Amino acid sequence: MTHSQHTPPKRGNKKKKMNIDFEKTGGLVPVIIQDEQTLEVLMLGYMNQEAYDKTVQENIVTFYSRSKNRLWTKGETSSNFLHVKNISIDCDNDTLLIKVKADGPTCHTGSRSCFNTEFNQNFILELENIIADRYANPVEGSYVNKLRNKGLNKIAQKVGEEGVETVIAALAETETDLINESSDLVFHLLVLLREKGLTLETIAKNLESRHK
Repeated sequence: MTHSQHTPPKRGNKKKKMNIDFEKTGGLVPVIIQDEQTLEVLMLGYMNQEAYDKTVQENIVTFYSRSKNRLWTKGETSSNFLHVKNISIDCDNDTLLIKVKADGPTCHTGSRSCFNTEFNQNFILELENIIADRYANPVEGSYVNKLRNKGLNKIAQKVGEEGVETVIAALAETETDLINESSDLVFHLLVLLREKGLTLETIAKNLESRHK
């Protein structure tokens, strides 16, 4: 199954519209909203042609509210807007998947998602965001910034140390020890990648290309 994709251009640029089959479903198509970084599904809404056009034009998700019978921009009352990062359409041209950066909780209850999913299902991606934020907005006393201030050599050294400790735990220690040492290894590897300007996405794409 293949999906066509649309990365919203900057305002003022000419936009290429998708061939969305609104007529098949009575003028409305379901839209799945997914967090750009964690890939967590945040909510499901519906769009008509006008809502889709407004979403593409403003790069902020606008739905068609079936209960209010009008366009509804998510965040218009809470300011928790959904900023569009990528739009994909399914193989039948009647369902959209939109990856977003959310300004705050998506659900009206105050939860980050309208679905009762576990927060830690994608915590490694969330941890990558936390580390990136520490780099962009240093917090005095944080471990990430203490490590960063020691430089690349020290960060790389820590990855090596944690790698050795992980091997030792796997061979001669308890499962709990292995989990803890593996966690330390992943954390320090994330810091090393950030120090070198790389991301988990880069690694994932490389692994995917090697798998083919």
